[in-house]
Amino acid sequence: MAAPAVPDTQKAWVITRRGVPAQAVHLDTKFPVSKKLAKGEVLVRVQAAAFNPVGYKMMGLLPNFVARRPHVAEHDFAGVVVDANGSGLKEGHEVYGWIPLPLKLSTKQGALCEYVRVPAQLVIPTPPGVKTTEAAGLGLAGMTAYHALFATTRLEPGQHLFVNGGSTAVGMLAIQMAKALGCTVGASASGKKEGFLRGLGVDRFVDYTQGPVYEQLAKDPPSPKYHVLLEAVGTADPLVYTRSEAYLAPGGVFLSVGPQPGVGGGFGGFARLMVALMTPKVLGGTKAQWKLISVDDRRSELEEFGRYIEDGRVKSVVDSVFAFEDVLKAYERVMEGRSTGKVVVKVDPSVE
Repeated sequence: MAAPAVPDTQKAWVITRRGVPAQAVHLDTKFPVSKKLAKGEVLVRVQAAAFNPVGYKMMGLLPNFVARRPHVAEHDFAGVVVDANGSGLKEGHEVYGWIPLPLKLSTKQGALCEYVRVPAQLVIPTPPGVKTTEAAGLGLAGMTAYHALFATTRLEPGQHLFVNGGSTAVGMLAIQMAKALGCTVGASASGKKEGFLRGLGVDRFVDYTQGPVYEQLAKDPPSPKYHVLLEAVGTADPLVYTRSEAYLAPGGVFLSVGPQPGVGGGFGGFARLMVALMTPKVLGGTKAQWKLISVDDRRSELEEFGRYIEDGRVKSVVDSVFAFEDVLKAYERVMEGRSTGKVVVKVDPSVE
């Protein structure tokens, strides 16, 4: 049976202005489907999409002239290839992938729609046994965690890693990859998430509700000290860095999740400059290395991360699933800051 023809228009949740999602995001039932593909691009029928905190944060931060609105919201998706365009993929292949922020702003393409046009290097086949709703949230968080541990630094078997923000999407994936590598892992979160994180393999748990993380780590430092400290919260207490000599090994690396590169053309360089000026390193107090994680769109990294998913060493964690019509309710869940795993929207209600 021939595949159904791709329509000229689609339903899409479009960001039209700066503000909170309830004010800024609207359902457009006649948004154009971008069917004219450049070399190396594919067209994917989106079946599920997932949310990242950067989505609503940038929505409330960037004015229209910088963010080049209107454009479709969000970055992560899973679906089916409907036009492989000579890319090596095949029509009908189930895939998952992500849309870097600079690409989203330049092409108007986002994940909260029925069809998305993206470079083939940003998608990868979904392994058998992985549900569509699970695959939908792997792209951006997975690439961030992988790039942090294996490109920004070189985590090695037997080393010790601490993840500040272990229950974030990036944190949970980093924990699983580090454990698969044979590392000892510590992590922080609220006490109610201790059991869940220990189930992912966390060896030492720090409940941030019981006092500042840096104080708890300094009071009872690990032996040996941590080789890598990953700041996955995004709005970190700078004292975790400035007091880190008590628990970060000499030559150890402090990694901080930062903005995606190239945001809004020239704004990207300005954003990175501001982050550099605000880095806790300028506060002094330690000689530890401080590195900002800025995600790359390298195909090789996506494939390496994909192997962790394919062989089951790393699993996606889904907090909740919403209908496509309930995108604004899904944003409310994300903005609560209490989710454990990804908040996902079914674009195709028939998928799992």
